[in-house]
Amino acid sequence: MSSAPAMPRLVLVTGAGGAGRSTVAAATAAQAAASGERVLLVAADDPHRAVDGLLDHKLSGAPARTGLAPGLFALRLDEQASFRAAGLKLMERAGPLFDLLGVEPLEADELSALPGARELALLDLLRSLPGPAAEGAGGHDAGYDLVVVDAPPVAQLVTALALPAQLDAYLARLLPDERQAARALRPILAGLAGVPMPAQWLFEARAWASAELADVRTALDAPGTTVRLVVAPPRGPRARAQLRRLRAAMALHQLPLESVIVDGAELPNAEDWADKTAWGGVPVHAVPDLGREPERGDLFALAEPAALAAWPQAPVLAAREATAWAVTDRLDTPEGVLVWRIPLPGAERGDLDLVRRGDELLLGVAGTRRAVPLPSALRRCTVAGAALRDGELTVRFAPDPSLWPASPR
Repeated sequence: MSSAPAMPRLVLVTGAGGAGRSTVAAATAAQAAASGERVLLVAADDPHRAVDGLLDHKLSGAPARTGLAPGLFALRLDEQASFRAAGLKLMERAGPLFDLLGVEPLEADELSALPGARELALLDLLRSLPGPAAEGAGGHDAGYDLVVVDAPPVAQLVTALALPAQLDAYLARLLPDERQAARALRPILAGLAGVPMPAQWLFEARAWASAELADVRTALDAPGTTVRLVVAPPRGPRARAQLRRLRAAMALHQLPLESVIVDGAELPNAEDWADKTAWGGVPVHAVPDLGREPERGDLFALAEPAALAAWPQAPVLAAREATAWAVTDRLDTPEGVLVWRIPLPGAERGDLDLVRRGDELLLGVAGTRRAVPLPSALRRCTVAGAALRDGELTVRFAPDPSLWPASPR
């Protein structure tokens, strides 16, 4: 029996521009490599090549040794190359459509990256992460124990990581399984309806796209995937409110926040603003202010006080468990309801938007929205109320008598 290939641990380092995100990502990768792990550092959102300066190494689209630690490799995400490759693959799949329209597909040189290509390139990279290397392997293509991504800021990262689930939901609506099951009847149905039915290639394209999206979600849902948030010390209520909104957006999309890194602050100050409602016990560390631009030789020194080198299992597991949305059965209580418990640390009532649409819950928090399929038991219920308290949204569902099985007498 063949087992699925092991996946590397994945750390997505995000935060606002100028908060020290690239420095924290490079320090995390360097320290892990110094401990004996094979590590890939990915500069996924670094237009000013800050990572190149930190490593004193010009990065390209292919992984290369940096010389900073034996097992440290790095690359720069090439959205142009990724966009061309994806475009050519898509046009190859859509070949029958081009033939039908009588047009020629575009050549590779004609394809130029569109807005959003960087985020799509990141998703494509996550889909194909090479897992831990085999014993004795030494080349850059031998796999990695850890992949550290200098990721886009929180808003762009949330949008990018939510895209696979959204696209898959659209595909399911446009080409649901029952239509695919009726492919054998297509000629008969076409004759009866008098209209052409979707061609075989369309169903094949849908299956291909779903498989590609599933690979991305597998990487994001893996137990070793976590997020590190890098922030500047918040000064004033407006900055604190912005941090809470960032936290709420990450929670809405179930991004496992493993730690918060405060750039240029002493740890006691960091603890002052990390209230339990917004951060829910997430560890907060501080990176000292060097008073100058960090350099290659500073990375190991910066990693130690911020606990970037340590990889304790407890915070990683806690980060993953904190994203779970659980249904509590209270049918045998006077309430007679099922309660969906949704952790939303950082959310406030004024930022919350909640609507039920069919078998989905449309949930908006702090300017970001998500359509979530209801668990099967809740689909046979009506919404009886909702409350937000201490960073947790509870939605109460009452059984619909017309859909709920009658209790035995």
